[in-house]
Amino acid sequence: MHIRLEESWKQALASELETEYFKELTVFVREAYLNGTVYPPPKDLFAAFDDCQFDQVKVVILGQDPYHSPEQAHGLAFSVPDGVAIPPSLKNIYKEIKNDIGTDIPPSGNLERWADQGVFLLNSTLTVAAGAPGSHQGKGWEEWTDAAVKALSEEREHLVFLLWGNFAKKKGAHIDRTKHLVLEAAHPSPLGAYKGFFGSRHFSKTNAYLEAQGQKPIVW
Repeated sequence: MHIRLEESWKQALASELETEYFKELTVFVREAYLNGTVYPPPKDLFAAFDDCQFDQVKVVILGQDPYHSPEQAHGLAFSVPDGVAIPPSLKNIYKEIKNDIGTDIPPSGNLERWADQGVFLLNSTLTVAAGAPGSHQGKGWEEWTDAAVKALSEEREHLVFLLWGNFAKKKGAHIDRTKHLVLEAAHPSPLGAYKGFFGSRHFSKTNAYLEAQGQKPIVW
């Protein structure tokens, strides 16, 4: 499978592209797309990387799997295209933003506007079979996205990592907390939002940190 990865990320992850696990992963993904319905569409597979270049990342938000229903997944964690109903987890994210900083809840769940500002919306696993959540876990994507997080941690400074839920928190092992801000909370899903996501104030804390580092805050 030809890897159409944005150039700055291709350089940052060059060594990963040559690993045996990644070569096996590309074979698995290619065959999955050929033999069934897989989300996101192939053109959006690396959208998180395409929409937020390595040197432009300011905030990292980690998701788990892409959405596994039609029309939803387009390569950005928690995001859906314009015109698609906003999923429950994203509704809760919007609620927390409104309660935290007062921003009105938008009509669209498309988070490309965040990516354009330096928010890297990374799922741990980048593909999923239709109607089968978790179906592409354990195939190599976790190693790939671990490497992306590690590269950001090692080569960049003063980033904000938002880790929501236990799955995302495991990625925290790859982050140098002496030079980055790491904020953890429960997952924003309906099952977890009331267990510590609501009231976490991650969005105002993120912007306060960015401003303290002389960077523009995110327009959430």
